[in-house]
Amino acid sequence: MSRYPEMFARLADAGQGAFVPFVMVGDPTPAISEAVIEALINGGADALELGIPFSDPVADGPTIQRAHIRALEAGADFSACLEVVSRVRERHPGLPIGMLIYGNVPFAVGLAEFYTRCADAGIDSVLLPDVPVRESPAFSAAAEAAGIDAVYIAPPSSSDQTLDAVAASSRGYVYAVSRVGVTGTEQASSTVGLADSVTRLRADAAAPVMLGFGISRPEQVAEAIAAGADGAISGSATVKIVEAHAPVLLTARPDSPEHDAELEALTGELRDFVTAMKAAAIRPAGQ
Repeated sequence: MSRYPEMFARLADAGQGAFVPFVMVGDPTPAISEAVIEALINGGADALELGIPFSDPVADGPTIQRAHIRALEAGADFSACLEVVSRVRERHPGLPIGMLIYGNVPFAVGLAEFYTRCADAGIDSVLLPDVPVRESPAFSAAAEAAGIDAVYIAPPSSSDQTLDAVAASSRGYVYAVSRVGVTGTEQASSTVGLADSVTRLRADAAAPVMLGFGISRPEQVAEAIAAGADGAISGSATVKIVEAHAPVLLTARPDSPEHDAELEALTGELRDFVTAMKAAAIRPAGQ
């Protein structure tokens, strides 16, 4: 059973929106990424969105593209990533965990097997950023059979027809993209038109709406919640923190004081980032 409804209900009762950080599993190594994920949780993440590395991440900007490359070079294939997720799930049984993965992977593995393996690892939702909702029925059917929420993207300035289709197809949450383009903090998010999109999505009984792309500062989280979103997702800003510490972590001996100090600095910075972003996810009075 999906863990999202309980999370969103709990946050609504507390007058809060959700803050969900993204990180690439396996970046810069599977073991270090597991420590990274724990730091995000310790910082107060309401849920996780975990990327699985892929060779051609067309929806991602340079920062997350480099994370894909580092993870692949570290040997973080689909199976290795699921092992990391399984261990995180054992430690955090109630935390919603979403996976972001490109469509070629489930296609190559086989849809039924792919979603079954995700469910066995404790994953709640799967977002396929390169699969438009018009191509979604086969993926959604396999996901539902395995007990996984299929999540689809509501692009900016979408037609009502597209928003209606996303609303009808998404489970767990709807990923509302805040601007045209790829992931990255170089181009800021925009809440222009978001309130209208949220209203349209909710009119079709959609799952809660999360805003992503370009969310890197607490004030952007606050703006997303004020515009009617149920929460915000931040990816490139989190990945940049990992990237800044990766050179030392990849070259220092794993049991050396230098490595330990760098890992502590990384996890502390991530905790502080998530804590600050989460503190901004407060619903305006009367919302």
